[in-house]
Amino acid sequence: MLTRRLLERGHDLVGLDSNLFEDCFFLPETAEIPSIGGDIREFVLDPFAADKLRGLDAIIHLAGLSNDPLGDYRPGLTQEINSKASIDLARLAKAAGVHRFIYASSCSNYGASGDGFIDEGGALNPVTPYGVSKVEAEISIEAYADESFSPTFLRASTAYGLSPMLRFDLVVNNLTAWACTTGEVHLKSDGSAWRPIVHVEDIALAYVASLEADRSEVHCEVFNVGQTSENYQIREIAEIVRDVVPNSRIGFSAGASPDVRNYRVDCNHIARKLHNFKPQWTCRRGVEQLYDAFVSSGLTLEDFEGPRFKRIAHMKQRIAQGTVGEDLFPVRQMVAA
Repeated sequence: MLTRRLLERGHDLVGLDSNLFEDCFFLPETAEIPSIGGDIREFVLDPFAADKLRGLDAIIHLAGLSNDPLGDYRPGLTQEINSKASIDLARLAKAAGVHRFIYASSCSNYGASGDGFIDEGGALNPVTPYGVSKVEAEISIEAYADESFSPTFLRASTAYGLSPMLRFDLVVNNLTAWACTTGEVHLKSDGSAWRPIVHVEDIALAYVASLEADRSEVHCEVFNVGQTSENYQIREIAEIVRDVVPNSRIGFSAGASPDVRNYRVDCNHIARKLHNFKPQWTCRRGVEQLYDAFVSSGLTLEDFEGPRFKRIAHMKQRIAQGTVGEDLFPVRQMVAA
């Protein structure tokens, strides 16, 4: 989503991607860019890494194990990839003369913060390895900031919405898929926890706005990405899904209990400071978009509950197949001459 928008605005791009999820497309992907490497852990150990970064104006660093279940699966890898490798990349970027470094952080940093609104200056209380890794990276990358190196930290709300590489392990996408395929808006918790949500297209717009803003507006800034009005209790999201998807009803898993992750995020800072960031989506409109896409594609329960569109399930499948090792490095096949 971001690549396409940056290309449309005339930016020259190169990529760095391990391609762990290259078979997970829900829609065709048309934006292709040249690559300078694969797994970030290998890249930062490359003696020529700084040379490969030289000449870049900015790095938008999105790479990482991207959600709590995948982070919990191998906490040590989460720290190695999301924290250590990210910090090493920032160090190399500074050495290479890259002036801007925009880091994909997360509102998961707030963890268990209660029912009151929390802004960027609020206490960080991560409750998962994923959240801890993001906090560690923020703190260490900020320490590199100076007149020549300007980091920005975007703490995204929980993503949702239609995209080429759609994920079904995200609450709005998941609840809508359950409703469309089974008629039940299936809640796995009691629905009481608060969560800020933001459409993937609006997340992309935030990165574009940060990249194109004057340095003075974004230097060492932290932004909660979303809209303050787009905070919901999980059961409120379920009610919206029920109202949008015809003949659906709300149901609960056996033993559904409160979710320890509970945070309600104030997004007024990004609205005041980043003038070109103008989010377009609301939860209801996003659910309507997903519903139309799921109906037209003939989505089934087996599709979205299977390993293709859930990060942790996909990784476990690839490990079982032997195409990825327990360390999440691709298994390279040896060919006899």
